[in-house]
Amino acid sequence: MITALVVACAGGAGAVTRFLLDAAITRRVRARVPIATLIINITGSLLLGGLSGLAVGLSADGPAAVVTAALGTGFCGGYTTFSTASVEVVRLWVAEGRAIGVGYAVATLVGSVLAAALGMASAQLVLA
Repeated sequence: MITALVVACAGGAGAVTRFLLDAAITRRVRARVPIATLIINITGSLLLGGLSGLAVGLSADGPAAVVTAALGTGFCGGYTTFSTASVEVVRLWVAEGRAIGVGYAVATLVGSVLAAALGMASAQLVLA
């Protein structure tokens, strides 16, 4: 029960962080594509990759497992936003054309996967 509460609180913190960062980026960067969501999903994937790499390397249990769940499932889950990215792909497809929509989808997927891999590799280097 405590773990669920901690994950829920961390998820709320991640969502608020996403909201504030999205607003800050959008105010500063004017682009045809929603660059804020792209940045948020890539940085969230980097963080989750690093946390996952640490969790695997440390075989976290007990309090460490709660922290891993809170940060990984809670914070990163609230911070990243696959549903928003999906809607933005469709919106770009309709408003800007198929190439822009598909390009944004590919950039989101490839950037997020590479960031997660970098995060995991970095964690492994730290643990080595």
